[in-house]
Amino acid sequence: MDVQVDHYIILGLPSGAERAQISEKEITKAYRKKALELHPDKRPDDRNAHSDILQLNASYEILKDEKRQQMMSDLEKREHTAFAPDLAAKTQEEEEIISRQLKEEIARIRAMQANKVASAIPTQRKEATVGGNGLDKEKMLKVSWEKIGDGYSAQRLRELFEKFGAVEDVVIKSSKKTLKRGSALVEMASKDAAVAATRTVRGDLTNPLLVLPLQPAVATAFTWLREQHVEPDGPKLNNLVGAGYQSFEVSVLKKMMQKV
Repeated sequence: MDVQVDHYIILGLPSGAERAQISEKEITKAYRKKALELHPDKRPDDRNAHSDILQLNASYEILKDEKRQQMMSDLEKREHTAFAPDLAAKTQEEEEIISRQLKEEIARIRAMQANKVASAIPTQRKEATVGGNGLDKEKMLKVSWEKIGDGYSAQRLRELFEKFGAVEDVVIKSSKKTLKRGSALVEMASKDAAVAATRTVRGDLTNPLLVLPLQPAVATAFTWLREQHVEPDGPKLNNLVGAGYQSFEVSVLKKMMQKV
């Protein structure tokens, strides 16, 4: 078939710029009208009747396909225009998501570093707290032992001291200056529990514990007696050790009861 054939003229349709406005329905209408005119039954003596009707059918199919393709293309363009996202808005949204994720990652890293620092210096922080007003020193006990074998862990010390009352905290003190001795701070829940544990906890027979109050209650009593101008019986405070310490404590308590 000749590619130069004007299919619009074959169907009796206008050519030029007007053909762009012709619909598929109008093409079908023109085809039917032209088919009646060119039907071979109406042209029995015309040798070109058969070829003319074949050309008409071919032109009709070609124009119909072109119109359908044009219609689909126009529909796709309208859908793309209607539903295509605004590029600037999409870019801004992506930047906001990236910025938010970056901030969250920075916060996570800072929190992780803070946790590492906090876990790396628990002993120093605990010792600083003991020196302030946050803890009652009379409930704190100083514990020391020889570094023999495995020594004492915080859990082991807790188990020993819990026999005499609730234990608030146990902090193992580490120092390069005391390579031969281990030490710890034990915070009891009450002063009475601290006094009971001081007199009783001895630790393992193979590695006994030395337990001393961080701030002995007897020192406080001694200060009170001085303020009341009462001289306690027994040796001076700086000479108190062993049984003498216990005797002096009993003496001080008796003086306090009498004064009261």
